Amino acid sequence: MAGLNKVTVDDINVKGKKVLVRCDFNVPLKDGVISNDNRIVAALPTIKKLIDDGGKVILCSHLGKPKNGPEDKFSLAPVAARLSDLLGKNIVFAKDDEVVGENAKKAVAEMNDGDVVLLENTRFRKEETKNIESFSKDLASITDIFVMDAFGSAHRAHCSTAGITDFVKETAVGYLMQKEIKYLGNAVEVPERPFVAILGGAKVADKLNVISNLIEKCDTLIIGGGMAYTFLKAKGYETGSSLVDEEKVSYCADMLKKAEEMGKKLLLPIDTVIASSFPDPIDAEIDVQTVDSDKIPADKMGLDIGEKTQAIFADACKSAKTVVWNGPMGVFENPILAKGTIAVAKALAETDATTIIGGGDSAAAVVQLGFADKMSHISTGGGASLEYLEGKVLPGVAVIAEK
Repeated sequence: MAGLNKVTVDDINVKGKKVLVRCDFNVPLKDGVISNDNRIVAALPTIKKLIDDGGKVILCSHLGKPKNGPEDKFSLAPVAARLSDLLGKNIVFAKDDEVVGENAKKAVAEMNDGDVVLLENTRFRKEETKNIESFSKDLASITDIFVMDAFGSAHRAHCSTAGITDFVKETAVGYLMQKEIKYLGNAVEVPERPFVAILGGAKVADKLNVISNLIEKCDTLIIGGGMAYTFLKAKGYETGSSLVDEEKVSYCADMLKKAEEMGKKLLLPIDTVIASSFPDPIDAEIDVQTVDSDKIPADKMGLDIGEKTQAIFADACKSAKTVVWNGPMGVFENPILAKGTIAVAKALAETDATTIIGGGDSAAAVVQLGFADKMSHISTGGGASLEYLEGKVLPGVAVIAEK
Protein backbone atom coordinates (compact mmCIF):
# COMPACT_ATOMS: atom_id res chain seq x y z
CA MET A 1 0.00 0.00 0.00
CA ALA A 2 1.65 3.19 -1.16
CA GLY A 3 2.53 5.68 1.49
CA LEU A 4 1.12 3.69 4.42
CA ASN A 5 3.24 1.52 6.63
CA LYS A 6 1.42 2.52 9.79
CA VAL A 7 0.01 0.49 12.65
CA THR A 8 -3.72 0.11 11.95
CA VAL A 9 -6.72 -0.84 14.08
CA ASP A 10 -6.24 -4.41 12.83
CA ASP A 11 -2.82 -4.57 14.52
CA ILE A 12 -3.82 -3.53 18.06
CA ASN A 13 -5.49 -5.30 20.98
CA VAL A 14 -8.08 -2.99 22.56
CA LYS A 15 -9.97 -5.42 24.83
CA GLY A 16 -10.70 -3.68 28.12
CA LYS A 17 -8.63 -0.66 27.11
CA LYS A 18 -9.67 2.94 26.62
CA VAL A 19 -9.30 4.01 22.99
CA LEU A 20 -9.55 7.67 21.98
CA VAL A 21 -10.49 8.01 18.32
CA ARG A 22 -10.05 11.35 16.54
CA CYS A 23 -12.90 11.40 14.01
CA ASP A 24 -13.98 14.03 11.52
CA PHE A 25 -17.49 14.97 12.63
CA ASN A 26 -17.24 18.47 11.16
CA VAL A 27 -20.69 18.16 9.59
CA PRO A 28 -22.93 20.90 8.18
CA LEU A 29 -25.64 21.97 10.66
CA LYS A 30 -28.75 24.00 9.90
CA ASP A 31 -30.74 25.12 12.96
CA GLY A 32 -29.13 22.35 15.00
CA VAL A 33 -30.00 19.63 12.45
CA ILE A 34 -27.30 17.75 10.52
CA SER A 35 -27.89 18.32 6.78
CA ASN A 36 -25.27 15.81 5.56
CA ASP A 37 -24.01 12.93 7.70
CA ASN A 38 -21.46 11.47 5.21
CA ARG A 39 -18.56 12.09 7.57
CA ILE A 40 -20.30 10.32 10.46
CA VAL A 41 -21.13 7.34 8.24
CA ALA A 42 -17.51 7.23 7.02
CA ALA A 43 -16.29 6.84 10.62
CA LEU A 44 -18.56 3.87 11.46
CA PRO A 45 -16.35 0.95 10.30
CA THR A 46 -13.54 1.93 12.70
CA ILE A 47 -15.93 2.60 15.58
CA LYS A 48 -17.76 -0.73 15.08
CA LYS A 49 -14.48 -2.64 14.91
CA LEU A 50 -13.32 -1.16 18.25
CA ILE A 51 -16.71 -1.85 19.89
CA ASP A 52 -16.68 -5.46 18.63
CA ASP A 53 -13.14 -5.95 19.94
CA GLY A 54 -14.22 -4.90 23.43
CA GLY A 55 -12.60 -1.49 23.62
CA LYS A 56 -13.91 1.43 25.63
CA VAL A 57 -14.40 3.79 22.72
CA ILE A 58 -14.00 7.54 23.31
CA LEU A 59 -14.65 9.73 20.27
CA CYS A 60 -13.49 13.30 19.71
CA SER A 61 -13.75 15.84 16.89
CA HIS A 62 -13.94 19.53 16.14
CA LEU A 63 -16.97 21.18 14.54
CA GLY A 64 -16.81 24.54 12.81
CA LYS A 65 -14.66 27.41 14.03
CA PRO A 66 -15.85 28.55 17.46
CA LYS A 67 -14.12 31.90 17.95
CA ASN A 68 -15.51 32.72 21.42
CA GLY A 69 -14.88 29.53 23.33
CA PRO A 70 -17.79 27.15 24.02
CA GLU A 71 -21.05 27.95 22.17
CA ASP A 72 -24.12 25.73 21.92
CA LYS A 73 -24.36 26.13 18.16
CA PHE A 74 -20.98 24.38 17.84
CA SER A 75 -21.82 21.56 20.26
CA LEU A 76 -21.43 17.95 19.11
CA ALA A 77 -24.75 17.00 20.78
CA PRO A 78 -26.51 16.49 17.39
CA VAL A 79 -23.64 14.19 16.33
CA ALA A 80 -24.13 12.04 19.44
CA ALA A 81 -27.83 11.64 18.61
CA ARG A 82 -27.09 10.70 15.00
CA LEU A 83 -24.36 8.25 16.06
CA SER A 84 -26.79 6.56 18.47
CA ASP A 85 -29.24 6.07 15.58
CA LEU A 86 -26.59 4.75 13.19
CA LEU A 87 -24.97 2.38 15.69
CA GLY A 88 -28.25 1.28 17.27
CA LYS A 89 -26.87 1.83 20.77
CA ASN A 90 -26.75 4.55 23.39
CA ILE A 91 -23.85 6.97 22.94
CA VAL A 92 -22.97 8.89 26.07
CA PHE A 93 -22.40 12.55 25.19
CA ALA A 94 -19.98 14.07 27.70
CA LYS A 95 -21.14 17.69 27.54
CA ASP A 96 -18.19 19.52 29.01
CA ASP A 97 -16.92 22.98 28.13
CA GLU A 98 -13.46 21.90 29.24
CA VAL A 99 -13.76 18.91 26.85
CA VAL A 100 -11.81 16.82 29.37
CA GLY A 101 -13.37 18.27 32.53
CA GLU A 102 -15.16 16.58 35.46
CA ASN A 103 -18.15 15.46 33.39
CA ALA A 104 -16.01 13.84 30.69
CA LYS A 105 -13.73 12.13 33.22
CA LYS A 106 -16.77 10.75 35.08
CA ALA A 107 -18.31 9.43 31.82
CA VAL A 108 -15.05 7.67 30.93
CA ALA A 109 -14.59 6.23 34.43
CA GLU A 110 -18.04 4.61 34.24
CA MET A 111 -17.46 2.91 30.86
CA ASN A 112 -17.76 -0.83 30.31
CA ASP A 113 -16.11 -2.71 27.43
CA GLY A 114 -17.90 -1.87 24.15
CA ASP A 115 -19.33 1.43 25.44
CA VAL A 116 -19.01 4.65 23.46
CA VAL A 117 -18.52 8.17 24.83
CA LEU A 118 -18.40 11.28 22.62
CA LEU A 119 -16.43 14.26 23.95
CA GLU A 120 -17.44 17.86 23.30
CA ASN A 121 -16.01 19.92 20.40
CA THR A 122 -12.21 19.91 20.77
CA ARG A 123 -12.07 23.54 19.62
CA PHE A 124 -13.93 24.63 22.76
CA ARG A 125 -10.41 24.59 24.16
CA LYS A 126 -8.34 27.49 22.85
CA GLU A 127 -5.20 25.32 23.05
CA GLU A 128 -6.47 22.88 20.38
CA THR A 129 -5.57 24.80 17.21
CA LYS A 130 -2.31 26.11 18.71
CA ASN A 131 -1.24 22.56 19.66
CA ILE A 132 -0.52 23.61 23.26
CA GLU A 133 0.74 20.79 25.46
CA SER A 134 -1.72 21.19 28.34
CA PHE A 135 -4.73 20.10 26.25
CA SER A 136 -2.79 17.28 24.57
CA LYS A 137 -1.96 15.96 28.08
CA ASP A 138 -5.62 16.24 29.15
CA LEU A 139 -6.72 14.17 26.15
CA ALA A 140 -3.98 11.61 26.74
CA SER A 141 -4.90 11.31 30.43
CA ILE A 142 -8.22 9.56 29.67
CA THR A 143 -6.96 6.96 27.18
CA ASP A 144 -4.58 4.03 26.72
CA ILE A 145 -4.53 4.07 22.90
CA PHE A 146 -4.96 6.84 20.30
CA VAL A 147 -6.49 6.12 16.89
CA MET A 148 -6.33 8.77 14.14
CA ASP A 149 -9.21 8.47 11.70
CA ALA A 150 -9.83 12.10 10.74
CA PHE A 151 -8.29 12.47 7.29
CA GLY A 152 -10.10 15.80 6.84
CA SER A 153 -8.03 17.22 9.72
CA ALA A 154 -4.78 15.31 9.16
CA HIS A 155 -3.11 18.29 7.47
CA ARG A 156 -3.34 20.27 10.72
CA ALA A 157 -1.00 19.77 13.66
CA HIS A 158 -3.49 20.32 16.49
CA CYS A 159 -3.67 18.79 19.99
CA SER A 160 -6.25 16.16 19.00
CA THR A 161 -4.63 15.27 15.65
CA ALA A 162 -0.93 15.27 16.52
CA GLY A 163 0.03 16.73 19.93
CA ILE A 164 -1.64 13.95 21.92
CA THR A 165 0.72 11.34 20.45
CA ASP A 166 3.59 12.75 22.54
CA PHE A 167 1.79 11.45 25.64
CA VAL A 168 0.14 8.19 24.48
CA LYS A 169 2.27 5.07 24.04
CA GLU A 170 0.10 3.19 21.53
CA THR A 171 -1.10 4.80 18.29
CA ALA A 172 -2.80 3.55 15.12
CA VAL A 173 -4.74 4.73 12.09
CA GLY A 174 -8.38 3.83 11.50
CA TYR A 175 -9.97 2.33 8.39
CA LEU A 176 -10.93 5.68 6.89
CA MET A 177 -7.36 6.99 7.07
CA GLN A 178 -6.13 3.72 5.63
CA LYS A 179 -8.53 3.98 2.68
CA GLU A 180 -7.76 7.64 1.98
CA ILE A 181 -4.01 7.12 1.99
CA LYS A 182 -4.29 3.96 -0.09
CA TYR A 183 -6.27 5.66 -2.86
CA LEU A 184 -4.53 9.03 -2.86
CA GLY A 185 -1.11 7.50 -2.18
CA ASN A 186 -1.40 4.95 -4.98
CA ALA A 187 -2.70 7.60 -7.37
CA VAL A 188 0.25 9.87 -6.77
CA GLU A 189 3.05 7.35 -6.23
CA VAL A 190 2.22 4.25 -8.28
CA PRO A 191 -0.70 5.08 -10.56
CA GLU A 192 -1.94 2.74 -13.23
CA ARG A 193 -1.37 4.69 -16.44
CA PRO A 194 -2.53 6.67 -18.31
CA PHE A 195 -2.98 8.87 -15.23
CA VAL A 196 -5.21 11.93 -15.77
CA ALA A 197 -5.50 14.69 -13.16
CA ILE A 198 -8.32 17.24 -13.36
CA LEU A 199 -8.02 20.50 -11.44
CA GLY A 200 -10.77 23.08 -11.21
CA GLY A 201 -12.10 25.58 -8.72
CA ALA A 202 -11.61 29.30 -8.55
CA LYS A 203 -8.13 30.00 -7.29
CA VAL A 204 -4.80 29.16 -8.89
CA ALA A 205 -3.04 30.27 -5.71
CA ASP A 206 -4.60 27.40 -3.69
CA LYS A 207 -3.26 24.81 -6.09
CA LEU A 208 0.16 26.13 -7.15
CA ASN A 209 2.21 23.27 -5.71
CA VAL A 210 -0.40 20.71 -6.68
CA ILE A 211 -0.15 21.80 -10.33
CA SER A 212 3.63 21.53 -10.31
CA ASN A 213 3.66 18.14 -8.56
CA LEU A 214 0.92 16.66 -10.75
CA ILE A 215 2.64 17.71 -13.98
CA GLU A 216 5.55 15.53 -12.84
CA LYS A 217 3.35 12.59 -11.85
CA CYS A 218 0.50 12.45 -14.37
CA ASP A 219 0.30 11.90 -18.13
CA THR A 220 -2.43 14.47 -18.77
CA LEU A 221 -3.34 17.48 -16.62
CA ILE A 222 -6.74 19.05 -17.28
CA ILE A 223 -7.38 22.57 -16.01
CA GLY A 224 -10.91 23.97 -15.80
CA GLY A 225 -12.91 26.21 -13.47
CA GLY A 226 -11.98 29.78 -12.60
CA MET A 227 -8.29 28.95 -12.45
CA ALA A 228 -8.24 28.20 -16.21
CA TYR A 229 -8.48 31.90 -17.09
CA THR A 230 -5.10 32.72 -15.54
CA PHE A 231 -3.63 29.99 -17.77
CA LEU A 232 -5.47 31.37 -20.83
CA LYS A 233 -4.10 34.83 -20.02
CA ALA A 234 -0.61 33.27 -19.78
CA LYS A 235 -1.12 32.06 -23.36
CA GLY A 236 -1.77 35.66 -24.38
CA TYR A 237 -5.55 35.38 -24.73
CA GLU A 238 -8.04 38.15 -23.92
CA THR A 239 -9.93 36.96 -20.81
CA GLY A 240 -12.39 39.87 -20.45
CA SER A 241 -13.60 40.30 -16.88
CA SER A 242 -13.01 36.61 -16.02
CA LEU A 243 -11.34 35.71 -12.75
CA VAL A 244 -7.58 36.13 -13.32
CA ASP A 245 -4.83 36.11 -10.72
CA GLU A 246 -2.50 38.69 -12.26
CA GLU A 247 0.33 37.78 -9.87
CA LYS A 248 0.26 34.16 -11.04
CA VAL A 249 0.21 34.66 -14.82
CA SER A 250 3.96 34.14 -15.14
CA TYR A 251 3.75 31.04 -12.91
CA CYS A 252 1.08 29.59 -15.22
CA ALA A 253 3.30 30.35 -18.21
CA ASP A 254 6.12 28.44 -16.46
CA MET A 255 3.79 25.48 -15.87
CA LEU A 256 2.73 25.41 -19.54
CA LYS A 257 6.41 25.34 -20.46
CA LYS A 258 7.20 22.68 -17.84
CA ALA A 259 4.44 20.39 -19.19
CA GLU A 260 5.73 20.84 -22.74
CA GLU A 261 9.33 20.12 -21.75
CA MET A 262 8.30 17.00 -19.84
CA GLY A 263 6.17 15.75 -22.74
CA LYS A 264 2.95 15.95 -20.71
CA LYS A 265 -0.43 16.99 -22.06
CA LEU A 266 -1.88 20.06 -20.38
CA LEU A 267 -5.46 20.60 -21.56
CA LEU A 268 -7.18 23.97 -21.19
CA PRO A 269 -10.74 24.91 -22.22
CA ILE A 270 -11.00 25.59 -25.97
CA ASP A 271 -14.46 27.13 -25.57
CA THR A 272 -16.02 29.01 -22.68
CA VAL A 273 -19.54 29.82 -21.44
CA ILE A 274 -19.64 33.58 -20.87
CA ALA A 275 -21.99 36.11 -19.26
CA SER A 276 -21.94 39.82 -18.44
CA SER A 277 -21.50 39.26 -14.72
CA PHE A 278 -21.40 36.66 -11.96
CA PRO A 279 -24.91 35.35 -11.09
CA ASP A 280 -26.43 37.07 -8.04
CA PRO A 281 -27.80 35.22 -6.15
CA ILE A 282 -25.55 32.37 -7.22
CA ASP A 283 -28.39 30.21 -8.59
CA ALA A 284 -30.20 33.05 -10.41
CA GLU A 285 -31.32 32.83 -14.06
CA ILE A 286 -28.52 34.11 -16.27
CA ASP A 287 -28.08 34.85 -19.99
CA VAL A 288 -25.09 33.01 -21.41
CA GLN A 289 -23.40 32.32 -24.72
CA THR A 290 -20.49 30.08 -25.69
CA VAL A 291 -17.40 31.42 -27.45
CA ASP A 292 -13.96 30.05 -28.31
CA SER A 293 -11.56 30.60 -25.41
CA ASP A 294 -9.41 33.00 -27.44
CA LYS A 295 -12.45 35.14 -28.32
CA ILE A 296 -13.79 36.23 -24.92
CA PRO A 297 -15.11 39.82 -25.33
CA ALA A 298 -13.53 42.44 -23.07
CA ASP A 299 -16.81 43.05 -21.19
CA LYS A 300 -17.70 39.38 -20.53
CA MET A 301 -16.53 36.76 -18.05
CA GLY A 302 -16.05 33.00 -18.41
CA LEU A 303 -18.13 30.95 -15.92
CA ASP A 304 -18.02 27.37 -17.26
CA ILE A 305 -16.37 25.19 -19.91
CA GLY A 306 -18.12 24.92 -23.29
CA GLU A 307 -19.41 21.81 -25.08
CA LYS A 308 -16.31 21.25 -27.25
CA THR A 309 -14.16 21.33 -24.11
CA GLN A 310 -16.54 18.97 -22.31
CA ALA A 311 -16.05 16.43 -25.11
CA ILE A 312 -12.23 16.74 -25.06
CA PHE A 313 -12.04 16.44 -21.25
CA ALA A 314 -14.46 13.47 -21.31
CA ASP A 315 -12.37 11.68 -23.97
CA ALA A 316 -9.23 12.05 -21.86
CA CYS A 317 -11.05 10.42 -18.91
CA LYS A 318 -12.42 7.54 -20.96
CA SER A 319 -9.00 6.35 -22.07
CA ALA A 320 -7.44 6.78 -18.60
CA LYS A 321 -6.68 4.08 -16.04
CA THR A 322 -6.44 6.47 -13.05
CA VAL A 323 -8.27 9.80 -12.69
CA VAL A 324 -7.97 12.26 -9.79
CA TRP A 325 -10.41 15.18 -9.79
CA ASN A 326 -10.28 18.20 -7.52
CA GLY A 327 -12.45 21.27 -8.15
CA PRO A 328 -15.52 22.03 -10.31
CA MET A 329 -15.35 23.16 -13.95
CA GLY A 330 -17.61 26.17 -13.48
CA VAL A 331 -20.08 27.81 -11.09
CA PHE A 332 -21.77 24.45 -10.45
CA GLU A 333 -24.15 25.89 -7.84
CA ASN A 334 -26.01 27.48 -10.79
CA PRO A 335 -27.93 24.96 -12.98
CA ILE A 336 -27.05 26.90 -16.16
CA LEU A 337 -23.33 26.90 -15.27
CA ALA A 338 -23.15 23.34 -13.92
CA LYS A 339 -23.04 21.64 -17.33
CA GLY A 340 -19.24 21.42 -17.50
CA THR A 341 -19.00 19.88 -14.04
CA ILE A 342 -21.83 17.45 -14.85
CA ALA A 343 -20.07 16.42 -18.08
CA VAL A 344 -16.84 15.62 -16.21
CA ALA A 345 -18.74 13.76 -13.46
CA LYS A 346 -20.55 11.73 -16.14
CA ALA A 347 -17.29 10.90 -17.91
CA LEU A 348 -15.80 9.69 -14.63
CA ALA A 349 -18.92 7.64 -13.89
CA GLU A 350 -18.61 5.92 -17.29
CA THR A 351 -14.87 5.25 -17.39
CA ASP A 352 -13.32 1.95 -16.28
CA ALA A 353 -10.51 3.87 -14.56
CA THR A 354 -9.93 4.12 -10.82
CA THR A 355 -11.63 7.45 -10.04
CA ILE A 356 -10.69 9.51 -7.01
CA ILE A 357 -12.59 12.66 -6.07
CA GLY A 358 -10.48 14.98 -3.93
CA GLY A 359 -12.98 16.27 -1.39
CA GLY A 360 -14.41 19.78 -1.13
CA ASP A 361 -16.56 21.17 -3.94
CA SER A 362 -15.98 18.36 -6.42
CA ALA A 363 -17.12 15.82 -3.81
CA ALA A 364 -20.21 17.95 -3.13
CA ALA A 365 -20.88 18.19 -6.88
CA VAL A 366 -20.59 14.42 -7.41
CA VAL A 367 -22.94 13.71 -4.49
CA GLN A 368 -25.46 16.39 -5.55
CA LEU A 369 -25.50 15.14 -9.12
CA GLY A 370 -26.11 11.55 -8.03
CA PHE A 371 -22.82 10.03 -9.25
CA ALA A 372 -21.31 9.16 -5.85
CA ASP A 373 -21.77 5.39 -6.15
CA LYS A 374 -20.00 5.37 -9.52
CA MET A 375 -16.69 6.67 -8.13
CA SER A 376 -13.92 4.44 -6.72
CA HIS A 377 -13.22 6.83 -3.85
CA ILE A 378 -14.55 10.18 -2.66
CA SER A 379 -12.13 11.81 -0.24
CA THR A 380 -13.51 13.19 3.02
CA GLY A 381 -10.87 15.93 3.18
CA GLY A 382 -10.60 18.84 0.75
CA GLY A 383 -7.53 20.61 2.14
CA ALA A 384 -5.92 17.36 3.28
CA SER A 385 -6.32 15.67 -0.09
CA LEU A 386 -4.83 18.70 -1.85
CA GLU A 387 -1.79 18.68 0.42
CA TYR A 388 -1.42 14.96 -0.16
CA LEU A 389 -1.52 15.53 -3.92
CA GLU A 390 1.14 18.21 -3.43
CA GLY A 391 3.40 15.52 -2.06
CA LYS A 392 3.39 16.92 1.48
CA VAL A 393 3.64 14.75 4.58
CA LEU A 394 0.49 15.27 6.67
CA PRO A 395 1.22 15.89 10.39
CA GLY A 396 -1.71 13.71 11.52
CA VAL A 397 -0.26 10.79 9.54
CA ALA A 398 3.40 11.36 10.38
CA VAL A 399 2.84 11.05 14.16
CA ILE A 400 1.30 7.55 14.04
CA ALA A 401 3.56 4.59 14.83
CA GLU A 402 5.15 2.68 11.94
CA LYS A 403 4.70 -1.07 11.70
